[in-house]
Amino acid sequence: MNDRYQKISNTLMAVCLAVMASAVFVNVVLRYGFGSGIAASEELSRLLFVWMVFIGATAAYPMGEHMAFTSLLRPLYKPGRLVLLQVVTVAIRALVVLSCALMGWGAWQQVIVGMGSHSVVMGYPQALLPLPALLCSGAIGLMALYQLVTRTPLDIGHVQDVE
Repeated sequence: MNDRYQKISNTLMAVCLAVMASAVFVNVVLRYGFGSGIAASEELSRLLFVWMVFIGATAAYPMGEHMAFTSLLRPLYKPGRLVLLQVVTVAIRALVVLSCALMGWGAWQQVIVGMGSHSVVMGYPQALLPLPALLCSGAIGLMALYQLVTRTPLDIGHVQDVE
């Protein structure tokens, strides 16, 4: 099931990137070649970039690809420190859930504010800009909460000591 969501998120990010690159390329050609461009190109690129970033952040969490300070945790994997590692794991997951709740609350407030205004050129509701932050914080928060409840161990199998 995880591979399916990974493929969907990769496809969505690729589509966002392709549309952004195409819009910017066409706009550059029109501006320099013909003296006029497409005004909506900048707004569309900004909107798609925000969505692409948060889709990527959501997809990276279950794979353990977010920033981790493995050099701080590696000493806890030695014999006799298992209880301390479990306590640290619970603390880390609880902090992730808390930060997702705070980010989600702030994003929700921005979505509410954005419902009353529209973008200047394209006319889409401004709520579409903070919406991916709300969805991302909800998804990552639920994944971290699941890992907290099921006591999933931390994966520090990263190649780098400090990322």
